[in-house]
Amino acid sequence: MALAVRTPRFQPRPASISTPASTSLAAVAGANARPRAGSAIRASAASPFTEATSSSRYRRDAWSYAADGSSSSAPSSSSDAAAAAAAAGRRDDEIALQLPELRRLLDAMRASRGRGDEGESGGGGPGRVALVGTGPGDPELLTLKAVRAIEAADLVLYDRLVSNDVLDLVGEGARLLYVGKTAGYHSRTQEEIHELLLSFAEAGANVVRLKGGDPLVFGRGGEEMDFLQQQGIRVEVIPGITSASGIAAELGIPLTHRGVATSVRFLTGHSRNGGTDPLYVAGNAADPDTTLVVYMGLSTLPSLAPKLMKHGLPPDTPAVAVERGTTPQQRMVFALLKDLVDEVKSADLVSPTLIIIGKVVSLSPFWIESSEHDALQIENSYATESR
Repeated sequence: MALAVRTPRFQPRPASISTPASTSLAAVAGANARPRAGSAIRASAASPFTEATSSSRYRRDAWSYAADGSSSSAPSSSSDAAAAAAAAGRRDDEIALQLPELRRLLDAMRASRGRGDEGESGGGGPGRVALVGTGPGDPELLTLKAVRAIEAADLVLYDRLVSNDVLDLVGEGARLLYVGKTAGYHSRTQEEIHELLLSFAEAGANVVRLKGGDPLVFGRGGEEMDFLQQQGIRVEVIPGITSASGIAAELGIPLTHRGVATSVRFLTGHSRNGGTDPLYVAGNAADPDTTLVVYMGLSTLPSLAPKLMKHGLPPDTPAVAVERGTTPQQRMVFALLKDLVDEVKSADLVSPTLIIIGKVVSLSPFWIESSEHDALQIENSYATESR
């Protein structure tokens, strides 16, 4: 079944549409022509998120490479060296370049806290940590509580999947520090992130830990909360709209629907130890009445889809893969489960991509439009044959 995709309502119409070589658009003419299954809407090529070697990251984090202790936002030779280290995968070298300024900031915060203890201006006590979910990328999906926390932060530790638009909300006086992870490069280990949060909170800082989506849904927020609470640090969790909810809403897909899906299940596409075949839950997840939402599942989709079908999920189950959902760079591919791997590969989707599998996908208006288009093509084909 050939399915169509369309730009969501809030996005500008794309200048060009790419389709796999095997797809023909000959039957669809005019300015309102719709792309076929496996095609993907292309907007700006630039990522809306913070990639490990992006220039925006080093502009934000320039203070941490200021060898002379200045807070200039202009990239220094040290930040250039850090970018080169990240590009070469030399994580330890990049961290070493940041250590002097991190220690300087930590000492300044401790000194301020000490003055507060003596009755002068200053914090006068330990700080706190807020674990803040920023949603799937669209800044308008932030909660008011999240915005207030971001604006009041002294130090912001942010992940890769916190969008640039969200980071623009950080107050001018706050320091930002990238601690994101991507395949093949972790700027900080989880243990190092724990220690950064603890050290600055103990020094009296108001620390905000920004995470894409919701911090307690595949965000390792539970680990950070548990660690900090054991050290006596106050932790506040500010939930975010998880990608499953935000992206499904954007596409008009109800995750549950009476008579169609009685439950929804969130799966992680990554195992604790990595690898390309970590999804041991496929057998239990192959329920036609359950909507499956797979986070971080792009690399493991080729192993997951056959497993789901092997364990009884019908090959004609509707599915969609959404890259960079809710952002202006969003691209999406609708397909039947049996075709999803090939169509995603043809569209060359990249991380982050969320995958939704289940009958509810067919309730999306985008699916209905494509089905109507296919029915018209089939009708025209029959008419041609009869002549």
